[in-house]
Amino acid sequence: MIKKIIAIIASLGFIDATYLSIIKFTNNASLCMPGIGDCWTVNNSRFSEWNGIPISMFGIAAYITIGVILFLETKSEFFEEYGPIFVLGVTLAGTLFSIYLTYLQIAVIKAICPFCIVSAITMTTVFILSIVRITKN
Repeated sequence: MIKKIIAIIASLGFIDATYLSIIKFTNNASLCMPGIGDCWTVNNSRFSEWNGIPISMFGIAAYITIGVILFLETKSEFFEEYGPIFVLGVTLAGTLFSIYLTYLQIAVIKAICPFCIVSAITMTTVFILSIVRITKN
C-alpha cells in the first residue's frame, strides 16, 4: 500500500517538475499564475539553472528514477530487495536539495515559487514514506 502511495505522490511531483520545466523553456510568465507567489522571479533567478540545465529537470530525473525503481521492484529480485533503499537514497538527496532551494527562495531570492514548494513537499513526503516503508519490512 505504501508503495502505491509513493508512486502516486512521485507522479504528482513529476507533473509539477514538468510544469516548471515548461515555464522555464517557454519563458511564459503567464504560466506562473500571477498573484500566487512569485514563481517568475524564482524561475528566472541565477539559481534556477545549474550549468545551463534548469533545476526542474533534476526534479524530473529524480521522480522518473523513483518510478523506474518501483517498477523494477516487481521485475527483479535485486530491486525487490534493494529498491526501497535506493528510493530512500534518491528521496534523501532530493529532500536535502529541496531544503537548500527553499532556503534560497526565502533568504536570497526573497520570493516564493508555489510550484517549487509543491515539489519540495512531494519529495519530502516520499522520503518520509520511504522511511516508513523500510521500517515496516
